[in-house]
Order: sequence, then structure tokens, then C-alpha cells
Amino acid sequence: MSLSSAQCRAARALLAWSQDDLSSASKVAKATIANFEAGKRSPYERTLQDMKHALEGGGVVFIPENGGGAGVRLAKRASPSIDTNETETVQYEEYLENDAPPGAGG
Repeated sequence: MSLSSAQCRAARALLAWSQDDLSSASKVAKATIANFEAGKRSPYERTLQDMKHALEGGGVVFIPENGGGAGVRLAKRASPSIDTNETETVQYEEYLENDAPPGAGG
């Protein structure tokens, strides 16, 4: 799947990236990005892939044409929480020491 100018603009907006940010991440000249997004120029396929990979590295997922139009979305981020079996209760010693006894109102 190639990258369209609309997808490029939308992906940058999702990441809050400027054209300079994309240029730095993809090693593609800012002028090339600006001309592509404005519809003035169609870069080489390798250049489009470099931009797409940089945006994917930033957390964007590209959605292929599936009858509803091609698009972009943010990837689901991994939760920073500890992965445990949901049926288990995990307590850490530092919290147990600070816990008030039942009925203490703490």
C-alpha cells in the first residue's frame, strides 16, 4: 500500500508532527514533503516508503482501501500496567505496610 498526500497530512496531525518532524524522522527533505502534501509533486516510491515507515514508527497505522476509503489511525498503545492474571490479586509490600487496618477509616 502506498502513501497518499491526505494520509500523510492526517498521520502527521494524529502525531502532532510538523513537516520538520517528519523530515527528521524519515530523512526526507522538508520541501519534498511539502510539495507532496500540496499535490505539487509525487515522490519516488522509496521516498514514500521512508515517510510511511517513519509515521508508523511514531505510532500510526495505515488503513488500506476497503470500500470505505483509505485512512489512518493511532496504534493501540501497550498499557503501562503490570500484566497479571485477572483472577489474581497482587499486593506489594510497600503498600501493605501503609494500609490501615479494616475499620480504621484510613
